[in-house]
Amino acid sequence: MSRSAIAMFRAKEEEIERKKMEVRGRVQAQMGRAEVATKRLAEIREVSLLTCCLWQGFLELEALADPLRKEVSMVRKRIDAVNKELKPLGLSCQKKEREYKEVLEAFNEKNKEKTQLVSKLMEMVGESERMRMKKLEELSKSISTLSAE
Repeated sequence: MSRSAIAMFRAKEEEIERKKMEVRGRVQAQMGRAEVATKRLAEIREVSLLTCCLWQGFLELEALADPLRKEVSMVRKRIDAVNKELKPLGLSCQKKEREYKEVLEAFNEKNKEKTQLVSKLMEMVGESERMRMKKLEELSKSISTLSAE
């Protein structure tokens, strides 16, 4: 009976040892997971801190850019206003350019016509002069022949 009690005692002790090893394994696994979670938590804290710093930097940058943004907005509004003023002026300018071209073309045509008329007049005056000279010569010959008789 003592052998069987010893065997039972040993079996129980082995079972306790086996369970102890299982529990130790589970505890170590749990500790490993806790360690990994701790590392992840530390990384998350670092990222959170970095994100907070970046956000703060962004807000500071926004505060710096804000006055420029207002100036840019004012300049853009002024540009829009000038564009609105330029549009009718541009249309007026185009209209005046068309009118100018039409008037210039009419002027050039009249100038060309004048030049032709002046040329024709010069030709006619020259022809008239030749004819008068011819008549004068004829009269001069007539007078010479009458005087000579």
